[in-house]
Amino acid sequence: MSQHPAFDASTGKACPRHIAIIMDGNGRWAEARGKARIMGHKQGVEAVRETVRCASRLGVEALTLFAFSSENWRRPEEEVKFLMELFFLVLGREVKKLHKNNIQLRIIGDTSAFSDRLKKKIDEAQALTASNTGLVLNVAANYGGRWDITQAARRLADKVKAGELDSVQITEERLGQQLCLAELPPVDLMIRTGGDHRISNFLLWQLAYAELYFTDTLWPDFDEQAFAEAVAAFLSRERRFGCTGAQVRAWMNDKQQG
Repeated sequence: MSQHPAFDASTGKACPRHIAIIMDGNGRWAEARGKARIMGHKQGVEAVRETVRCASRLGVEALTLFAFSSENWRRPEEEVKFLMELFFLVLGREVKKLHKNNIQLRIIGDTSAFSDRLKKKIDEAQALTASNTGLVLNVAANYGGRWDITQAARRLADKVKAGELDSVQITEERLGQQLCLAELPPVDLMIRTGGDHRISNFLLWQLAYAELYFTDTLWPDFDEQAFAEAVAAFLSRERRFGCTGAQVRAWMNDKQQG
């Protein structure tokens, strides 16, 4: 039987095609060490590098990282300023490495709030990696799930107003096509580090059938072992999508025999 690059032969299950991560705990990691919160964000960059390497090796098709939410503007001004500068520096420093490894970078969110300098850097990074065919790395910046659904609804409303679409033709599928990540596989696994058990306005629509995994590990400490544990937890679960367990097991048996 031909196998997907992310197929686990030991379990007969496919590894997640799309993983989304809420990278939480940077500030607490720094505070626990008597350092300024911004030092935790700097350390968190290494965890991003490690996670991208792990996802690429596993054969994951898409990795979506929650870097900066639409609510994060409420944080102390100094911290927000540092995060914007760190984002700019990391884009400049890492994009060539991503390109070398055939990784496509996409930034999702309302980038209109960023400085012209940062928006230019984003455009350059996305343009450089646009033709790459490996892992799709999505970085959610100034992103919120409610914003995502709202902007999708506005697009459809504009089509109705222009006479291109009738309101009765608005379906879940049509709305979903207007959302961020619409062209990618659905999110299979959502990981949140830092100990909190909530999704914090992240990919509200896209997480509808995702498996949720929460860990107390703070983001700067999230390494290859922690990533492996999250994927192992995913593989241990039975995903039913509204079917019965017996139906799913019968389908899996047919797939393995076919």
